[in-house]
Amino acid sequence: MILKGSQRAGAKQLANHLLNDRDNDHVTTLELRGFVASDLHGALSESHAISKATKCKQFMFSLSLNPPKHLTAAETDFLAAADKAEKSLGLEGQPRAIVIHEKEGRRHAHVFWSRIDSEKLTAVNLPFYKERLKKLSKELYLEHGWA
Repeated sequence: MILKGSQRAGAKQLANHLLNDRDNDHVTTLELRGFVASDLHGALSESHAISKATKCKQFMFSLSLNPPKHLTAAETDFLAAADKAEKSLGLEGQPRAIVIHEKEGRRHAHVFWSRIDSEKLTAVNLPFYKERLKKLSKELYLEHGWA
């Protein structure tokens, strides 16, 4: 699976993008974990509100999960990849949302984590996240037997 991640702000814009059914045939919120809110807009707004108690400007980590173009990944594949990325990046236990997009038969997923530790009111540091995601991407390709 190709993994592309970034630290970011812009909660409202991200929620609008993730729920965009104009450019996607199907949009499914697969998971909302660790939020009081029960919808994606509320969850991302909640993350933004908590970040206001810190000096952190890029309070979210956003990750796209893209299987090879000719293959379809199952929801369980996306969940497993998100779990592995979470562990690799040191985001274990952080609030998380997963949204699946399908366009012209091709499925991919977006995962978002709040970087703010709500007990310590500090941001989770993400050193070398690009290298970690590259390594994990290779592991996922090998695990699934993808070329």
